[in-house]
Amino acid sequence: MNGPSFTSVFAPDLERYLAFKTSMGFHGNSRVWYLRNFDRYCSERGLKNFDRITVEGWVVLRQSSQPNSSRSWMSYIRDFGRWERINGNQNAYVLSDDWKAGFVRTQPYLLTHEEISMFFHAAARLETTSPWKWQAVAFFALMHSCGLRTCETRRLKVGDVNLADGVIDVHWSKANRSRQLPLTEQIVGILTDCDHASRHVFGNDRTVFFQSSTGSPVTPAWIGVMFSRIWDEAGLPRSLEGKQPRPYDFRHHFAYANIERWMAEGIDVNAMLPYLARYMGHASLDSTYYYIHTSPNFMNGYADITRESQRILPEVGFE
Repeated sequence: MNGPSFTSVFAPDLERYLAFKTSMGFHGNSRVWYLRNFDRYCSERGLKNFDRITVEGWVVLRQSSQPNSSRSWMSYIRDFGRWERINGNQNAYVLSDDWKAGFVRTQPYLLTHEEISMFFHAAARLETTSPWKWQAVAFFALMHSCGLRTCETRRLKVGDVNLADGVIDVHWSKANRSRQLPLTEQIVGILTDCDHASRHVFGNDRTVFFQSSTGSPVTPAWIGVMFSRIWDEAGLPRSLEGKQPRPYDFRHHFAYANIERWMAEGIDVNAMLPYLARYMGHASLDSTYYYIHTSPNFMNGYADITRESQRILPEVGFE
């Protein structure tokens, strides 16, 4: 484990807990960062009991320092409390569910066929000195054609992209749902061009498929920045109120377009949903059903799109 070791009285248990999570396939750096923060909090205050005062004291301090952030980080200390109980500390405090915030799904921006076409035209013409010049089309086209999460796309290793066989391996995805996905010939061609350009600039020893000028993986912040820049350079409108387009909407579009295509072809959508759920890495069909019920105007809005093209990724002039 990188970085300084734990120093509080809870250090041995924290080390064993993280080793256990790693053995189960959970490798997230966020968990480590927050638990180290908790460990430092306990060391500085000489806290020795994993009780309610200790745990909620740290939670209150963290929450006050980032009041408008998601509360997802609280799950780490809650899970550690459960692990402590299972492993013999019957008095360990498990953070109460009262601390959980209500989960509200972000409503997607429903991309149209025309917007997608204009976006990729602009991406192909992007003028920048960064690797995004040749990576932008490939990055967003991969999200669009495979319905990938933003984090899944940016974490792809060179070895995960098998251009010869036309597949990608998505490792350690959300909730440890790894999967192998096929690529269309068009996407293979786009990724091949991107790979050649990256090898020309960075050599053959790069680790990640999409990387920054420094050789590190592209960051979530820069993905959002480049998406917005391309959107604006394409001359696409932005609403002053309501939903705003974002990279993740390519994943939403992948689900919508497939469901609408199946409906147009007379295919039983319910029979296909388990396949779509597996392809997209969903934990349950509930997540997949969400795409049907997101917008009351969804069915009408997307019927026109799929009548225009039966392909997942439209021809948008990448040449």
